Amino acid sequence: MSYPTQPTASHFINGQYVEDTDGAPIEVIYPATGEVIATVHSATPAIIDAALDAARSAQAAWGAMTGTERGRILRRAADMMRAANHDLSVLETYDTGKPYQETSVVDATSGADALEYFGGMAATLTGEHIPLGEDWVYTRREPLGVCVGIGAWNYPTQIACWKGAPALACGNAMVFKPSEMTPLCALKVAEILHAAGLPEGLYNVIQGLGDVGAALVSDARVDKVSLTGSVPTGRKVYAAAAAGIKHVTMELGGKSPLIIFDDADLENAVSGAILGNFYSSGQVCSNGTRVFVHKAIKHTFLKRLSERLATAVIGDPMDPQTSFGPMVSERQMSIVLDYIAKGQAEGARLVFGGARMDREGFYVQPTVFADVHDDMIIARQEIFGPVMAVLDFDDEADVLARANDTEFGLAAGVFTCDLTRAHRIAAGFQAGTCYINTYNDAPVEAPFGGSKASGVGRENSKAAIEHYSQIKSVYVRMGDLEAPF
Repeated sequence: MSYPTQPTASHFINGQYVEDTDGAPIEVIYPATGEVIATVHSATPAIIDAALDAARSAQAAWGAMTGTERGRILRRAADMMRAANHDLSVLETYDTGKPYQETSVVDATSGADALEYFGGMAATLTGEHIPLGEDWVYTRREPLGVCVGIGAWNYPTQIACWKGAPALACGNAMVFKPSEMTPLCALKVAEILHAAGLPEGLYNVIQGLGDVGAALVSDARVDKVSLTGSVPTGRKVYAAAAAGIKHVTMELGGKSPLIIFDDADLENAVSGAILGNFYSSGQVCSNGTRVFVHKAIKHTFLKRLSERLATAVIGDPMDPQTSFGPMVSERQMSIVLDYIAKGQAEGARLVFGGARMDREGFYVQPTVFADVHDDMIIARQEIFGPVMAVLDFDDEADVLARANDTEFGLAAGVFTCDLTRAHRIAAGFQAGTCYINTYNDAPVEAPFGGSKASGVGRENSKAAIEHYSQIKSVYVRMGDLEAPF
């Protein structure tokens, strides 16, 4: 039996579900139908205090445990998450509207991967010995303390684990605030972690809008803030965290380039463009939404792309055959439709889609614009929906300069059969996460994050450990100590 969509309570604090109906109600809408499937309450000041106090109280003992002990709990949670994959995937589909075909292989599974990876790494988090003749220095890798995670609505289960797993592996406690649009799945992550043996208070989930996030970020009990969200939100959170000299990780938005040369394998290039624009109905921060196609293959590329988009199965997200689902909310759908209208007004050529679908729910057709110029709004601003902008090019140096001509720097991709050109382009990209002959792969073993306005810090891989721990140096003098007087 799948999980009920209405959670036991709105918040998970100190190892148990907690409710406070004084908080403003937040309706959870199923994007495929527009129906209300649950209601949670925003965190009151009392709830925020309870969560932070629980985290602060539990952290010291957790940090004093061996990495082996911490890792064992995280790996057990990973196994439990995999065992519950079907139920978690159904809940994720209700939460986000993403097709079960996608959630069943990406969301809870990638969350479990993070718990397993950092669980295995926890025992390896050691310092080093630095010999200095007779004297020596040793270092200790220590936790930061209480970490706040603020999630986005496109990958709620994954993000809850991407932030929680390294934080817990390093000995920290976490208070996680999911997006108000997708509040359900993080509660299950907390439930599974504590069922796996995580001591009470170490992974707390509280609901709320931006005011709750602001209260968490500015609280003196918090040592680290990790946000996944838009650039405007990131600027506010970064500034608030800086006021308290807090550690930060910012995984923000993008308007990433995808360059397709005339020697690329056409089917693979079309696959990359589809994955980089229409997976999760285009609601992926790293999407390659500026697709630069060499003039020599532009017509062929657009023809084949349109043929394959016509085979998308758009329908009930719970049907395993469905491969394209609705937008997460009516508001996001309206934003996307407004960008489509702007693209048409600016003179871009509509090649495919371009309209809301005539059915219940928040469905927008997969949309492709061609003959897009670099200065068009649809080529400059992050749309966060299923809208691809195809731009022409014929010169490598020129297209690389155009690809980099953006405030963003999250991701970038290139398709070519020329090995040296592929690596040359990857080296030239001003982006934190790059792809050659693929797009949007994000294994936990690889660092993920952006440059420029797309963020600071890295998630996943060994690199994440640096953002959830700190180094203490201890100088040891073996002989007598001299002083000038």
